[in-house]
Amino acid sequence: MSKLGNYIQEAYDELLHKVSWPSWDELQQTTVIVLVALGLVTGVVASMDFVSKAVLTFIYNILG
Repeated sequence: MSKLGNYIQEAYDELLHKVSWPSWDELQQTTVIVLVALGLVTGVVASMDFVSKAVLTFIYNILG
């Protein structure tokens, strides 16, 4: 068997028999955690953007 064929067969076997897949409940819980974390990070980045824009606009208006 070629190296590529052997690799594909081993990868298939590993995914089918050796990987521990999460249950449906675990998958839903971790998805919610990821979405909440994403929302928090998005809020922090948006807040930093808003504050930096306000500060720079204030400085430019003073120097303007």
